[in-house]
Amino acid sequence: MMKFHAFGAAILGSLILGPQGAAFGQSVPEHYCTTHGLHHLEPLHQNDPVRLAEIETAEMALEAETQAFVADDAERGGNAYVLPVVFHIIHNNGPENISDEQVHDAMRVLNDDFNRLNPDWDNVNPAFLSLVADVGITFRLAQKDPNGNCTNGITRTQSVLTYDGTQTMKNLIQWPRNKYLNVWVAASADGAAGYTLTPGSVANSWAAAADGIVLLHNYTGSIGTSSPSRSRTLTHEVGHWINLRHTWGGTNEPALSSNCNSDDNVSDTPNTIGWTSCNLNGNTCGSLDNVENFMEYSYCSKMFTQGQSARMLAALNSSTAQRNQLWQPGNLLATGTDGTDILCAADFTSNARVVCAGDVVQFDDLSYNGVTSWDWDLPGAVPPNSNDENPSVTYTSAGQFTVGLTASDGNTTVSTTENDYIIVLPAPGLPTPFSDDLEVAQSIPNTDWLAEDLGGNSSFSLYSAAGFSGTKSIRLNNINAVEGEVDELTSTTIDLSNATSISLSFRYAFAKRNSGNNDVLRVYVSNDCGTNWSLRKQLYASNILTTAPDHPGTFVPNDPSEWGFTDITNINSAFHVNNFRMKFEFTSDGGNNLYLDDINVQAGPVGIHELITTDADGLSIIPNPVLDQADLLLDLRQAGRVSVEILDALGRSAGYMEQEMLAGEQRMRLPLDLVAPGMYSVVVRQNELRQTTRLIKR
Repeated sequence: MMKFHAFGAAILGSLILGPQGAAFGQSVPEHYCTTHGLHHLEPLHQNDPVRLAEIETAEMALEAETQAFVADDAERGGNAYVLPVVFHIIHNNGPENISDEQVHDAMRVLNDDFNRLNPDWDNVNPAFLSLVADVGITFRLAQKDPNGNCTNGITRTQSVLTYDGTQTMKNLIQWPRNKYLNVWVAASADGAAGYTLTPGSVANSWAAAADGIVLLHNYTGSIGTSSPSRSRTLTHEVGHWINLRHTWGGTNEPALSSNCNSDDNVSDTPNTIGWTSCNLNGNTCGSLDNVENFMEYSYCSKMFTQGQSARMLAALNSSTAQRNQLWQPGNLLATGTDGTDILCAADFTSNARVVCAGDVVQFDDLSYNGVTSWDWDLPGAVPPNSNDENPSVTYTSAGQFTVGLTASDGNTTVSTTENDYIIVLPAPGLPTPFSDDLEVAQSIPNTDWLAEDLGGNSSFSLYSAAGFSGTKSIRLNNINAVEGEVDELTSTTIDLSNATSISLSFRYAFAKRNSGNNDVLRVYVSNDCGTNWSLRKQLYASNILTTAPDHPGTFVPNDPSEWGFTDITNINSAFHVNNFRMKFEFTSDGGNNLYLDDINVQAGPVGIHELITTDADGLSIIPNPVLDQADLLLDLRQAGRVSVEILDALGRSAGYMEQEMLAGEQRMRLPLDLVAPGMYSVVVRQNELRQTTRLIKR
């Protein structure tokens, strides 16, 4: 007989599955549960004794109702239950922004497991084969949103709260729980692989905002960022969401001998201490354990029992947490899950949007729902048209190209057009030296620079009121960004196929808003048109990036001393290609604005003999070390404008001057009046040529 235990607040069901054996700093199995406590609900119950009592009362009432339902031997199941589902992808443009295909695969696994269609169910231990249940629940992605609008049952919300995974993240978006099963997919599940709450614990209206399932992206489905071994996590979670406990009952952990004294309130699941390995002969509480149960942690889960099925159907027939409203015909019609597909949107994605001439682009159809034919319009591509569902085409010439798609279900059609969807860069790219002081630029982005606003709050743009070598620079309005926001500035292609060495240099200006800010600027390079990127420089606000004192207001550099300079030379011969690209990636930590200027790429060798005559003794400073005054001596190959800059150890300008000079031997007084004692670099430039020497001021 099933053993009945009164439920108290200490064992109210909140599931946590810990990723990769780590949860709460402990060394534990890959899946880790706490089925006691209500910390996921704490933002809503706030430890109010009245609300905690309401939870306990609801749990006990549901348990009594469940016992009565299970005791009734009426015929049930038969696929009578259809549940509308919506996936909310909470992402910050990382791998957690999983594909629609991965969501569809998660739904496939879920439906197979609940309808005894999983191919491994008949491989269970023979002692339990007769108990394997066809639960008879079908899960369908919604085709109508709460307002009756067309949907594919997948929403996407960009937010740094993807790394949080708590109720705060869930508050970003939730569809009514009496119409949909809400599943949130994120980069964090509050320190777990996934968690949910039982119907009784969220029965009260004040707890409705917590109702649903949170999953790590790499525990969602069996493809993409996940894997087959992790694909049953959603099945396990849904079991809890429809009022199943672990097979070992209400303790915090499996594999405890005390678990033999606990129970899951299901008659045909033998008491067990619980498993984190697949021991098919396990016998821990006086009888053979059902190790292959979906509510175990054995990693060989294959089945629900008949008793578990009855318990879940009891929850779906209960008004507790409004579970009985989900599968009613009126709700299936309202959510578009009554079995009739609704064609309502043409949509697509591609494996790349910025490519080089000659590259292949793979398009993938995302149209919904019930699409049977496709008509692609692809100007600039070879071929320019296609009726394939997911065509691959080649772009042969540089430019910006529109993509159009018309989808049909055989009766109706829907269309969409994306202007300038594909950007094709030249290959080979621009010749070297590449030099951009922004003075002739009219806007950013332009033909040389692409800006991507991944965070949605700000972007790299042209700024006309501050520059190092003129009046213009590229600014990132970071003062409006949120912590963790990422923005990117990428170059067009540059032809370095004949280079013998590569030097990438630029100027930057940045200030913190407070001393705790540690924003970071990263510089990447690519030798395959931007398909892959290699990190070459990191400038943190805690040391190199900061060039000016803290600015609580809006920072604008107004003096050369507020600019820094860096020269990146660790770019090896693998990047001597005709489609070289560079990328500036900025991650905000609450600091102030960032400015970039004088961005240069030179293909070497660049050295003293390109700037100075071959018979000169070289670039020299007299005297050196210096107390107060010193002269720079040089022997120029050609006449022209020469700039001299003194840089401190952090690359910040400590002195700057420009002067027209004749060819031959020249002498220039260095601007050392305001230079503090220390070691400096003196950089001399003429056109695209430069030379550096050292200066010590005592």
